[in-house]
Amino acid sequence: MLPRNGAEAGPNHREAGATPTVVRADSASGTGSLAATRQREPHALKRVLKVLGPGLITGASDDDPSGIGTYATAGASLGYRTLWTAPFTFPLMAAVQYVCAKVGLVTGMGLAGVLRQHYSRWLLYPAVLGLVVANTINAGADIAAIAAGLNLLSGVRPGLAVVPVALTILALQVWGSYRLIADTFKWLTLVLLAYVAAGFLAHPDWGAVLRATVLPSVTFDRQYLTVLVAILGTTISPYLFFWQASQEVEEELSLGRTQLWQRVGASDEELRYCARDVNAGMLAANVVFYFIILTTAATLHQAGRTDIQSAADAAQALAPLGGPYASVLFAVGLIGAGFLAVPILTGSAAYAVSEAFGWTYGLDEKPWQARQFYGAIAAATLGGIALDFTGINPMDALFWTAVINGFIAPPLLLLIMLIANNREIMGARTNGRWTNLLGWGATAAMFAAAAGLLVTWGQG
Repeated sequence: MLPRNGAEAGPNHREAGATPTVVRADSASGTGSLAATRQREPHALKRVLKVLGPGLITGASDDDPSGIGTYATAGASLGYRTLWTAPFTFPLMAAVQYVCAKVGLVTGMGLAGVLRQHYSRWLLYPAVLGLVVANTINAGADIAAIAAGLNLLSGVRPGLAVVPVALTILALQVWGSYRLIADTFKWLTLVLLAYVAAGFLAHPDWGAVLRATVLPSVTFDRQYLTVLVAILGTTISPYLFFWQASQEVEEELSLGRTQLWQRVGASDEELRYCARDVNAGMLAANVVFYFIILTTAATLHQAGRTDIQSAADAAQALAPLGGPYASVLFAVGLIGAGFLAVPILTGSAAYAVSEAFGWTYGLDEKPWQARQFYGAIAAATLGGIALDFTGINPMDALFWTAVINGFIAPPLLLLIMLIANNREIMGARTNGRWTNLLGWGATAAMFAAAAGLLVTWGQG
């Protein structure tokens, strides 16, 4: 978890040689005004919800259909053996997302904007290209998953649902407001709690669950390492890096900070709220991730159903909770998670491309004011639709999308950590000891898992 007390803030002054003033002392404006609003709210729960924003949304989108498919595959194929990855990855994913959020808050720009201003185009364009490719593939897999969920509910063939689903999501992004989208996304996270309840009702072997949670069981075979890379790729995902930073900028824009100089810098209070938001979002994502593995291990794996080939197969994990309505529960979860994640996938790709080329961007911009931004969203959506007609099994697509993310994330993490420790960019807000330990640890773990998988593939 990330520090809440602003311990990493550093002194309140302009660093020598730093391009911006990156420590903002005032807390009466920007996110500080959020604090004032929160204090005036008499209802305790509403006070909490007013603080939770981009971090909670990012955490919820982390459990997208690709994540659900990956965790279900892990539990069904390997039983409880990968449960340890949940507590292991939580501090790493929280640290990574906090770093991305802090870059957005301090610089007033998204990650691609920072790369464009401070680094070579030889770094910028490959990073953005890798993100766009991964996000388009991921969006396609998630759109297909929504169609599969609709098939479970209504019997409509998935192939017939793909285009209407994609166009509905695209219309929501183009003609809806950012605030409407963000508020809707918060509530869609609730559909994933069915996995937590089903985990308890499945009556797992709690002794085996505890051992698998605290004692890692790692084998260096192809199946295990492939699942491990997929888990890391869908948990510490490239699209979340760019989305988190860009949404911190969107939050500031919504507060009236339309000029870059107004957004540059972050107060101690802003960083504390940011850390709480990120920690809450990542914890929620991690709990769901853990219980999907636990539930599928206790149901599908124990029943000998170790190979998930369809949404209907995966839905059987919710039978302890839903009984004959297990398919309905799974379908609702899949549809809700997909509608949450696809706009974030295509939106984060559009943010990155727009910042890389200096275009006008933002979900609060009108379509005619940010044609290229919305054009990039449309292109990513259409690319995802095209992939859905290649004949790939939807459940396989969800899993292998996570594996692809597992290979793209490590070099992007390396760039992000270099940015977060660059005093010319971050001034006094460079990473502290613990954030660096966790951030570099996440980077090393991602590189190690990907390298180990490549070695096993090379050995045949």
